[in-house]
Amino acid sequence: MRAKRAQDSFRYAGEGILHCFRTQKHMQIHIGMLVLVLLSGLLLALDTRDMLLLLFCISLVIATEMVNTAIETVVDMVTQTYHPLAKLAKDVAAGAVLIASANAVMAGALIFLGSKPIRGLGKGVRIPAKVPDITVMVCVGLLVITLTVIMSKVLTGRTNKGLWHGGVVSGHSAIGFFIAMTIVFVSNDRLVAVLAILLAVIVAQSRVEAGVHTIQEVVLGAVIAVFLTSSVYWIWPQVQTRLTPKQVSYVLPTSPERYKVAV
Repeated sequence: MRAKRAQDSFRYAGEGILHCFRTQKHMQIHIGMLVLVLLSGLLLALDTRDMLLLLFCISLVIATEMVNTAIETVVDMVTQTYHPLAKLAKDVAAGAVLIASANAVMAGALIFLGSKPIRGLGKGVRIPAKVPDITVMVCVGLLVITLTVIMSKVLTGRTNKGLWHGGVVSGHSAIGFFIAMTIVFVSNDRLVAVLAILLAVIVAQSRVEAGVHTIQEVVLGAVIAVFLTSSVYWIWPQVQTRLTPKQVSYVLPTSPERYKVAV
């Protein structure tokens, strides 16, 4: 009998996650909500603490859903007829998922709706649009990109082995352009930005030349990455700026001007 290797453990765990995602409708909803919540956190520039709380709460929901699926599978394997203890086991497992989901909803409500706007003197001052910390952007953004690519491949019928080779979206292209566009928005050096984009293009081209992806698939991966980074660093800040009303900001009496208009 062949000894179990470390990579086999990771492969089996991945197959379990993918099985739950393929067969459980609630699991698909949880993963979709994970992507939407993390994207919202990036758009609202949540700090590291809040992002960690969101990740923990949603991960707890996904983990309990997987345990619930495992318990249901074992119960169905043991008995095919109605038994009160079998029903109790399934009900308790479902209750754990419900508690974890309620906890995630409450945490999300407190994080997204609990903060109060900062107000200045008198009429108040305009608050500039925030962007997320670069570490939060890279870690959470890569997770969002990876989950989006994997979900698209699973939902289009790719096998577990086929997730890492081909598919409707090029993961290499998406990750390459995500990193490149992040560098473009946070770097003040145009040369560095151009080189980053060229490297992303080379990565996408290599996938096409290797026959792993078509041009449409690498372009779709690039579009997803560009849309994500542009939404966080440009589109949403522009929306926030336009939605913020122009208000009067008073200056110190010692100033030669009595007041000035914030623009």
